[in-house]
Amino acid sequence: MEGGGEGGQGGEGGGRRRNKSIRRRQLGEGTSTAAPEVPPTVAMEEEPVAMPGDEDEPVGPKKTELRSRLGWAVIRAIYDGLPDFQVRRLESMGFGPFLRLEELAPDVALIQALKERWDPECHAFLFPWGHMVPTLEDVVRITGLRVDGQAVTGTTYTSYQEPVERLLGLEVRGERSSLVQRTALQASLGVTSARRQTGKGQAEHMERMTDDARAAMAEEEGEAADRDLRRFLTLVIGKLILGTRGDPVSCRCLPLLEDLSSVGNYAWGAALLAHLFDSLGTSSRVTGVAGFFPLLQVWAYYHLPSLGRGVARRRGAVPLLQRWRFCRDERSLRRQVTMIHDAMDTIPFRHVQRTPYVGEDDATQPWVERGRPYFGRDIWLHCYNTVVPLHHRLVARTLGLHQAVVTDWTVRVREQLDDWEQRGKEVVSEAASDEDYYRAYARRYGAQVYRGTRRPLDPEGRIASLEGVLHSTIQQRDDLQAMVDQLRGELERAQQMVGGASSSREDPGRSILEGQLAAAAARAEDALVQLREREQELRTALARTTVLEAEMAELRLRPEAAEATRRRQEAEARWQQDAEEAVRLRAEAGDLRTQLGEERHRSDMLRSEMRGLERALALVGHSRSVTSRSGIPSGSAGHYLTGSSGRRRNEEEEWRRRERAPEGSETGPRVMAPPSPRPPEGTGESG
Repeated sequence: MEGGGEGGQGGEGGGRRRNKSIRRRQLGEGTSTAAPEVPPTVAMEEEPVAMPGDEDEPVGPKKTELRSRLGWAVIRAIYDGLPDFQVRRLESMGFGPFLRLEELAPDVALIQALKERWDPECHAFLFPWGHMVPTLEDVVRITGLRVDGQAVTGTTYTSYQEPVERLLGLEVRGERSSLVQRTALQASLGVTSARRQTGKGQAEHMERMTDDARAAMAEEEGEAADRDLRRFLTLVIGKLILGTRGDPVSCRCLPLLEDLSSVGNYAWGAALLAHLFDSLGTSSRVTGVAGFFPLLQVWAYYHLPSLGRGVARRRGAVPLLQRWRFCRDERSLRRQVTMIHDAMDTIPFRHVQRTPYVGEDDATQPWVERGRPYFGRDIWLHCYNTVVPLHHRLVARTLGLHQAVVTDWTVRVREQLDDWEQRGKEVVSEAASDEDYYRAYARRYGAQVYRGTRRPLDPEGRIASLEGVLHSTIQQRDDLQAMVDQLRGELERAQQMVGGASSSREDPGRSILEGQLAAAAARAEDALVQLREREQELRTALARTTVLEAEMAELRLRPEAAEATRRRQEAEARWQQDAEEAVRLRAEAGDLRTQLGEERHRSDMLRSEMRGLERALALVGHSRSVTSRSGIPSGSAGHYLTGSSGRRRNEEEEWRRRERAPEGSETGPRVMAPPSPRPPEGTGESG
């Protein structure tokens, strides 16, 4: 609901919304013959559903993937604001009981668990005790909607822009769309804002919306009043009866609303069931259900009371949806779904209510009497271009339908429409017991009927078959026990009437009657004893079969375990080899890194020497140029090769070497001899 409770059935999930193609059996749609151009066929728009939240996330009306986007509070507020003549028109159309229903909080976990048990092939729920499916009787009793009359079908269009503008005075979301904005549709009915104001209670909030709607409605009959009624019916049908998972409202019902005098002739309750079946058949990855999901809740409350999901209230209220409320559960969604599956797997068969409406006062529900000719029959259900079977024999299959650009479904599915107009085919059972059904059911579905955490190992359905036969035997035993009790009661009354042997001689007819009753009671007791013996045999066989199935499963797992052990050992051996190889490779890599370091060091030394030589050559060239300019002897150029410090070091070494040399050595230091005396001048040798 808006603000106070208009969440959504599909839910936003906190993320951005995306458009996608609609369900698999609803392919393209045709275009209106009144449109000037014929655009190509396109898939209609529909909103996805968010996946479930965290396992520990509490379930509530504001934090689930199945929030109530039905718009129940807004629709009820607008309905209360309609003029009296509009209310009478809706009553004559058959919508009155449905529109007076009070909102039912969604039981998300229960609906999700039911969806996971839906078989799209046979259009029924799969349980350990057999098939179950909501029927037209469930629809009419729970919702009050009409299930008799014309099928909800006709012509579909690619673009609904023209009929929306002409009949509603609004616009569709896109050029080729069948959806109108919910807020725009509500605003056209006077409710511009459905959010509850801070500090306002629910009653005050509803009163404000009702006053706004009353002020916007036409107060007299005429074209404006007809437009108001069409807008309101579009909101009711597009959001409540045939709602989608997203926020926008489908306006595919508009062709059927053009003539308001014929709206009440259609079986809107049957269309609701067809739409719900089609939504249940979507992928298991898509959580939640489109359509009027409260029908599933109340259906489960009546047929599976052992689940304890609903709380009874307002005894005697009709339609029956008003008798129940959801018992809120604070545990996580996944935990609740698992617990529901476990409970469904272990419910005693006799606790399943297959005829829960026995004793209902149908005089207070005239819509039930009108729909009675359609109860208990195999029949095709219609909702626009969706055709699905409702069958009790479980032998029919869904039609594969393909659409052209313009499709007249009254011609395309003529055979199924004839079936609807003839009220389907009556189902009559000729079987004496359910044993054959349970055996065939177990062979067909096997362990698929178990979805809880304690599901037995039953790949071939032997356990399910024995459980079904045992349940059938228990039913026969209970019926026979009731018959024995009845015969014994009749026999006692006959004996009291006879009043002794003397009276028997006076009235031999009574004696004969007494004997016949005694014989019948004896035969019934013998049959009851045989049934009890068979029941015990079946229980023993069931226990033995359960043990055998577990042992067979263990035997099947033993070779797999041995093979897994062998593969694990081989993997460990390969891992050991790989580890050793890795160690060797790491050692070699270490040696290579050491060699690489040494080579890098040698390379650095060579580069250093090369740089020294380059500097020496540069100095030699520089010294030569300086010598040529300054006149220094070229022999002194060697002193410049190593710099001044080098020259000093060389001179010191040369001096030490000379000091260490021995005396007289050519290489040692020499002492200069005194000069020889020169002869005096003027003297000479004598002759």
